Amino acid sequence: MDKKTVSRDGTSLAYHRTGQGPVVVLVSGAMSTGATVASLAAALSERCDAVVYDRRGRGGSGDTAPYAVEREIEDLAALIDAVGGEAALYGVSSGGALALRAAASGLPVRQVAVYEVPFAVYEGGGRERAEYTAALTSALAEGRRGDAVELFLLLTGLAPQMIAGARQSPMWAGMEAIAPTLAHDDAVMGDGLVPRDLLASVAVPVLSVAGGASPSWLREAARAVAEAAPRGTYRVLEGQTHAVEPGALAPVLTEFFAS
Repeated sequence: MDKKTVSRDGTSLAYHRTGQGPVVVLVSGAMSTGATVASLAAALSERCDAVVYDRRGRGGSGDTAPYAVEREIEDLAALIDAVGGEAALYGVSSGGALALRAAASGLPVRQVAVYEVPFAVYEGGGRERAEYTAALTSALAEGRRGDAVELFLLLTGLAPQMIAGARQSPMWAGMEAIAPTLAHDDAVMGDGLVPRDLLASVAVPVLSVAGGASPSWLREAARAVAEAAPRGTYRVLEGQTHAVEPGALAPVLTEFFAS
């Protein structure tokens, strides 16, 4: 990240921009930084001015307690102001929930695209998310960062034996370092259910995309987002999973943002 701006509460935000065309700010999801979506930004850069940033508490950005979702919306407001005063937003996973909340808040956002926001549309999903929130809060309060990461990975569906292997890998220390931001993403997701009233207030076009090879509930959640937004559109990328390939996603986003 080669540029900096400052949010309303004084938090420093690191960002990078590449390309020419309409400005698009890319919002990463849980356990990630701006670098996670850098390859997608590069794929968008031929027709868009793509902006990646480190959300607060990650990478080159600072953090200021106490956390609130409103602070992350203010972060996006500061970033949009720094890159020209208006932008489209793209958010992946829980970053999509943040992008939708930012658009609903009245920021100068002209379009929003999201990929597989993991709203719990399946039976018992609300209870599962409440249990996750309680367990995550306890783990972080007690300094058990590794347990917090494990809780998140279990929520994503990763098998326990794979998590046990990950704990022994060199990447685990980095995951523990960013673990406190899991609480940020949990807050952004609210109760984990589709926020239909909030989505109904989003006046700008919304593109909700899912992968054809992802679990069916993620596709159902993506469809529900599009149906709840007044100007929503739903798309499926055949053969793609939650770890979507930039080369498959970029043409769809470019068509949406540059039209």
